[in-house]
Amino acid sequence: MKKTLTAIMIVTALTGCARQNATTGEQETNTATKSAIGGAIAGALIGASTGKKNAALFGALGGAAIGGGIGHYFDRQEEALRQELTGSGVQVKRVGENELQLVMAKGIGFQTAGYNLSGDIYSSLNSVAKILNEYPKSSLRIVGHTDSVGSAQSNLTLSEERAESVSEYLNKRGIKSGRLSTRGYGERRPIASNETTSGRAANRRVEIRITAN
Repeated sequence: MKKTLTAIMIVTALTGCARQNATTGEQETNTATKSAIGGAIAGALIGASTGKKNAALFGALGGAAIGGGIGHYFDRQEEALRQELTGSGVQVKRVGENELQLVMAKGIGFQTAGYNLSGDIYSSLNSVAKILNEYPKSSLRIVGHTDSVGSAQSNLTLSEERAESVSEYLNKRGIKSGRLSTRGYGERRPIASNETTSGRAANRRVEIRITAN
């Protein structure tokens, strides 16, 4: 019981490791700390379940170290991507503790109804590949989307082909094929109205979802 309480104290201490947002004034906890907290809780529970002496304490310490390491790795990767992609037209979004989403801006990369890469997307993908080659412990899922012009089946096929084109290019730029996977959703996941020109342009996009291995 004493060791379990000690493990809980570790989690409490980690929870206190927050920083103040200079813009909002609110307290924030970075990904490394969040991951350490999650790892500590999981490690403590697993350790406690064994019933062995000091198991909960060592489980919490080990879990915190592993979780914190993953979180720190992801924090650095996010910062590097944001710096490299500034002004590129690629949006960098944090969608989970250990997940990033890169969104190719509307109008970048593909000709109408085509899946071959073109224009500014080469420069953007070169920048993406540069950083992700420096962080080889991440997996990439490339997801294609379209607007609603044309049949649902043709749009699904087009979205899959566009995702595959991006994946193949990143592979040529040094990212190993084992880190890459693709998916196409066609017109099924719009982020804007397909009733307007600007909305359709926004829906024609490719996303790269980056997760920890």
